Amino acid sequence: MAAAVQAAQAGHAVTVFEAGRTLGGRARAVPGTRADGHAVQLDNGQHILIGAYAECLRLMRAVGVDPEHALLRLPLALVFADGTGLALPDAPPPWDALAGIARARGWSVRERGALLARAARWRLGRFACPPGTRVADLCAGLPERLQREFIDPLCVSALNTPAHEACGQVFLRVLQDSLFAGRGGSNLLLPRRDLGALFPEPAAHWLRAHGHALHQGQRVQALARDGAGWQVDGAPFDAVLLATGNTEAARLVAQAGAPAEQRLALQAWASGAQALRFRAIATVYAEQPTARGALLERPMLALRARAGRPAQFVFDRARLDGNRGLLAFVVSAFEGERALLERQVLDQAAEDLGLAGLRVVQTVVERRATFACTPALARPPRAIAPRLQACGDYVAGPYPATLEGAVLHGVAAAQDIARSATDGG
Repeated sequence: MAAAVQAAQAGHAVTVFEAGRTLGGRARAVPGTRADGHAVQLDNGQHILIGAYAECLRLMRAVGVDPEHALLRLPLALVFADGTGLALPDAPPPWDALAGIARARGWSVRERGALLARAARWRLGRFACPPGTRVADLCAGLPERLQREFIDPLCVSALNTPAHEACGQVFLRVLQDSLFAGRGGSNLLLPRRDLGALFPEPAAHWLRAHGHALHQGQRVQALARDGAGWQVDGAPFDAVLLATGNTEAARLVAQAGAPAEQRLALQAWASGAQALRFRAIATVYAEQPTARGALLERPMLALRARAGRPAQFVFDRARLDGNRGLLAFVVSAFEGERALLERQVLDQAAEDLGLAGLRVVQTVVERRATFACTPALARPPRAIAPRLQACGDYVAGPYPATLEGAVLHGVAAAQDIARSATDGG
């Protein structure tokens, strides 16, 4: 949807083919039912944004969404139910991060000093590290509590990859652009409405209102080169943006009809896209039907993930969209079986939050939620062939699989197509 809006703003006539009947891809609304039989609009995952997501916020405004009303803005906090953890003040960087670390509750003077020293080293090194460095390597020597209660949850939430496997350079880029960027860049932006209403549905309304076409529930079957442009299921277009997951893009590119001199490049791109490994994210929605208000003191709390207790974060939907008694437990880098996960999360809620008697409303497991963000990962480029581009969170770039990463690549692909049309390429 970001690519479509950007292309439309550049003056192109846009046609969107959406294979699903619900807009949003891996950030979409999902219908659910509460214990009392009432319908509730959930999400396929409890996504969050941060203040540094400038392109997401710009495009939301462009299609008529006011981020100040649609999102709850809070200073970054990784706080546990017992009140310990890190909470940043509302101050300009780097003073917000420095003050937050210096005042972190439950950390010893030695632990706070160690993190401040390591953060200073990363900043002096311009947030760069040698190729092949893992997050665990970057953080070697830090006290165990810091790694367990700060580095690990931050890494798995940002990269959806455990620290012992995750790419150190991408992790440093995330820190640079959030904790050490402009004021408010590290703020948490928690959706107050379902993900469909946050951007993809307003974008669809905007596109239709401006005379562009959207076809939902229509999966594209074939691409073929057509002179300077392309055919999509036999219909001619000047250019094509593959705003799909890597598997679907690889299928279309590998099978695309094209001159012999282009087929080798198309096959190579498809092979590179198909080779990416992916990780799952699970969100367990659980409720306390008798609750009259919020169950947690904060909209979001960190949880101490451990063996048999897998959730890293919990969100209180009563404090976000008014759904009283409804919690969303997030399990990043999920591996396992759904029924066991639900039992473990309910046990964790009882132990860590003192909330016994919760019942599961719905569990959403996105098996291909994000690519495994490992060191020296070869990600396919946006440009595939003349007037054929791919966009999504998985194409080559400095960011992990995030909403902002997907939007940035969608905008960039549309801009590339606009330049290509201007240049006659």
